[in-house]
Order: sequence, then structure tokens, then C-alpha cells
Amino acid sequence: MLSLSTTACNTMEDKFSDHKFPESKQLHVLAVDDSFVDRKVIERLLELSSCKVTAVESGSRALQYLGLDGEKSSVDFDDLKVNLIITDYSMPGMTGYQLLKKLKQTSSALRKIPVVIMSSENIMTRIDRCLEEGAEDYLVKPVKLSDVKRLKDHILKGEGDNKKKINDDPSSVQQPTQKLDEDPSSVLPPSSQQLPTHLSCDRSVSAPAFSSSESLAKRAWFN
Repeated sequence: MLSLSTTACNTMEDKFSDHKFPESKQLHVLAVDDSFVDRKVIERLLELSSCKVTAVESGSRALQYLGLDGEKSSVDFDDLKVNLIITDYSMPGMTGYQLLKKLKQTSSALRKIPVVIMSSENIMTRIDRCLEEGAEDYLVKPVKLSDVKRLKDHILKGEGDNKKKINDDPSSVQQPTQKLDEDPSSVLPPSSQQLPTHLSCDRSVSAPAFSSSESLAKRAWFN
């Protein structure tokens, strides 16, 4: 695992101290890394991007925080809402890949939280395995401020699209139903009940069918 020195960490903080992004909707990110320095670096980058950060040192600690270790979470449900989990790949005990699998295999709503893997090793087989398991992205360390901004923009866009999909879902609109025993002629005006034969409606013409909204496209921003 690649770890940055404390001096490098402080230099990076000074470099980006004047580049904090404008305030917008605050995302809650759970950062997982066994390296104290690397954990502080990603925590600082997320804070510069106006994110709320909860940093833990292991995969088991992350599961405990999320309440997936069989014990009650130490935080209230309202405070627990996590929009993104970003974890290191190589960690003792439980690796980032094992944490990813655990999250995606759970039956709770937590399986829908996007998970991003970080690693100092750019190994294609590892990257493919993480993405196939459901990882949202794979970042090669050192993580840059532009990486964090891209992730934030993607998560915000995804949440906005989900809300739009719910609002545009035609199945949510109740359609009027006709009683089976209702005489169709009874709802017609008297003048239209006895039309001449050459003016009668062509019943062979079927009503147009309406299709439901198409599903949203999957994300495709990987570098």
C-alpha cells in the first residue's frame, strides 16, 4: 500500500485550501482506510468538496458503523444516511473487496449505496473484479481533488435522475376504469346513439398504445 508522509499531507492541504467548492447539497461519505495518513488525505479532499465525512480504519469498523455486524449502530438512523462509501483495497483483516461483497450481498437498502475502491496498484484483473462485483469506480492512489469532484457530481446527478424517474413514472398515475356491467351506450349523448350507418365509427381502428418511460442509462464515466 502506498502511504503519503505527514509532510506531503500538509503540503496537499495547503495547496488546495483556497480551492474549496461552493456549498451545495452535502453528501455523507464513509471513508475506509487502515493508513492514518491516507485516511486523513481522503478525508481532507472530501471536506474541501463540501462533503460530510465519517472516517474509519477497517472494513469491520465500517460494518459496525452501518449496523451490519449484528450489533446496533452507534449512531441514529437519521445521522447514518450515507451517500457514498470509499474504501482502500488492501487492508488487514477485511479487504476493500470483501467489504464490497458484504455490502452488495446484504438484503437491506444499504446495498444500493455506491462503493468506490481505492488502490495504489493499477491491476486490470483487480479492477475488473471490483467492477463486476458492483463497485461504482476504481481510483488509483494518490486520489486527486478532481477525482473527488467527479464522484460528487456523479452521485448528485444520480440522485436527481432517480427523483425525476419517480415523478415521470406513468404507472404512478391512476387511470379511470369502466365498470364491466356498464352499458357503453348509456354514457353517449342521445343524438349520437342513433347515427346513420355511413357516419358510424370504425371500430376496427385500435387505440394507440403508450409505452412506459425508458429506464435511466447506466453510468459511463470511468477513465
